[in-house]
Amino acid sequence: MYTIIMKIIKLNEVSSTHTYLKEHIKNNTFEEAMCIYTNYQTHGIGSRGNTWSGIKGNLFFSFVISQKDLPIDLPLQSASIYFSYILKEVLEENNSKVWLKWPNDFYIKEKKIGGTITNISQNLIYCGIGLNLKSVSNEYGKLDIEINSNKILKSYFDKLESKYLWKQIFKCFKIEFQHSRKFQATIDNEKISLKNAVLNSDGSIDVNNKKVFSLRWQKL
Repeated sequence: MYTIIMKIIKLNEVSSTHTYLKEHIKNNTFEEAMCIYTNYQTHGIGSRGNTWSGIKGNLFFSFVISQKDLPIDLPLQSASIYFSYILKEVLEENNSKVWLKWPNDFYIKEKKIGGTITNISQNLIYCGIGLNLKSVSNEYGKLDIEINSNKILKSYFDKLESKYLWKQIFKCFKIEFQHSRKFQATIDNEKISLKNAVLNSDGSIDVNNKKVFSLRWQKL
């Protein structure tokens, strides 16, 4: 069993935990797994170049780990699903009704409350997650439980350290995928219904005669 020693740093305010972390590694090199988190970021990074800033009091965190510390059976293109589902399980254990829409959006009932973005660079995996703990607008929802961010992060990284195999996570996710069929996903800048999508064992979907992986996978 390997061990991730995750160094966790809290910032009172930051433009983006994801950008801050990448710049830190660029300037100081990678020495250990590290997480940056805050309850207020002003220019968060979302999917397809969008922003995910939210308001003060929400949870934003980004972490970096070595690719060698991932499960041996994890398809890298579906790392976002893997990271997202583990957080979903942690929140569920705290009595949340959160569910994960393909590929990595957190939902409460019919409203999105957060999401994940994952990058790879020089054998390092960067993952950024934003979660609404407070209401931001009528368009988005918020987490349905009160949480202590420090405790949630500790539980989350403890689970990552357990190194669950992808096949274990996927077995659960493919059941939850049925909820996604009521929604659409943006593929090639077009909203596509997931009603008839086929979920593959590597986390991709077959839709409209095309194989599509996690939309938030980006290679730096």
